[in-house]
Amino acid sequence: MTVTLADVAARARVSPATVSRVLNGNYPVAASTRERVLRAVDELDYVLNGPASALAAATSDLVGILVNDIADPFFGIMAGAAQSAIGDAGTGRAGGEKLAVVCNTGGSPERELTYLTLLQRQRAAAVVVTGGALDDPDHIAALTAKLTRLGDAGTRVVLCGRPPMPGDAAAATLAFDNRGGARALTEHLLSLGHRRIGYVAGPADRSTTRDRLDGHRDALAAAGLAGPEADRLTVHGHYTRASGYEATRELLAREPSLTAVVAANDTVALGACAALREAGLRIPDDVSVAGFDDLPFSVDAVPSLTTVRLPLHEAGVRAGRLAMGADQPPPGGVATIPGELMLRASTAPPRA
Repeated sequence: MTVTLADVAARARVSPATVSRVLNGNYPVAASTRERVLRAVDELDYVLNGPASALAAATSDLVGILVNDIADPFFGIMAGAAQSAIGDAGTGRAGGEKLAVVCNTGGSPERELTYLTLLQRQRAAAVVVTGGALDDPDHIAALTAKLTRLGDAGTRVVLCGRPPMPGDAAAATLAFDNRGGARALTEHLLSLGHRRIGYVAGPADRSTTRDRLDGHRDALAAAGLAGPEADRLTVHGHYTRASGYEATRELLAREPSLTAVVAANDTVALGACAALREAGLRIPDDVSVAGFDDLPFSVDAVPSLTTVRLPLHEAGVRAGRLAMGADQPPPGGVATIPGELMLRASTAPPRA
C-alpha cells in the first residue's frame, strides 16, 4: 500500500502541512519536530513525490555534473569525487538527498548548452561544470547567459577546474593554476640545462590549452628562448595518447636534436614516450619527458612521469559540497588552486 503524506503526519503527530514544510525545507520548523518527521519518513519508507515537489519548490532533488569525457581520468576523478560528496552531504533521509547525474558532453559546446537547458527544465538544485572552457566568444556569451538564468532560478552553479565566466557572479569557481604549473615545469627543465624543448599542446580552442602553453612560454621568455623557435617546436593535438604519439613524431622531424618534450597532459605524455622509443631514443638518457595532471598511472609509467599534480579529487569533493550548500563559496566567488611539481624519473639533464 502506498504511504501518503497524511500517514507520515499521523506517525509524527503533526499536521500534513508541517511534514511538507520539513521535506521542502521552505519554512522554519523546530528541531525536535523535524526529527520526529524525518524518523517517521524513515520508518514508513515514505518517498517524496519528486515532480510534484519540484513544482511547489524552487528546485528539485537533481544535481547535474557536466564533463567532457567520463572515460578520461581527469574528468572521472572530479566527477566521482563530486558525486560522492553530494551523497555524503545529504541527511541520509528522504528530503535530504540529491540525485547526482553525470552528463557527458563529448567536448561538444552544443551538447553542453543542451544539458544545461534540460537541467534548467528539471529545476536542478545545482549544476557542477568541470574542465576547461571553449575559447569562443559566442559560446562563452551563451554559456554565461545560461548559467546566469540557472542561478537566478535558485540553482547553485559551481565551476570546477574551469576559469570563471565573465559576469557570472552567481557561480562559485574552483580554477586550477594551469599557467603557473606549466611555467614551473618548464623552469625545471631549463634548470637542468635543456634548451631544445618540444611542446605537445592540446586543442588550440580550449582555455586549459591556452593557459598551459602560456605558462610554458612564460618560462621560455624568461630564459630568452621565446619567439619563432618556440612556435616551431609546438604542435597542437587532442588530449589523447594517439595525439601525443603523432605530435612527437612531428617534433622529431622538425628538430631531431630535441632533448625534452613537454606534453599537454599525462595521457599525451604516454604517446610521446612511445614515439621516442620507436625512434630508438631512451627516456630520460636521450630525451626527457614531462606531463601534467598527475593522473593515477603517472607514477607507474616506465619511467615514472615528472608532472604537475592537480588535486582533482579534492577539488571534486569541494565542488560537491558547494553544490549542496555544505561549504561557503570562496571569497569573491573564485578560488585558484595551485598545482604541485612532481619530480620523477622521466626527466634528467640533457645529453652532452
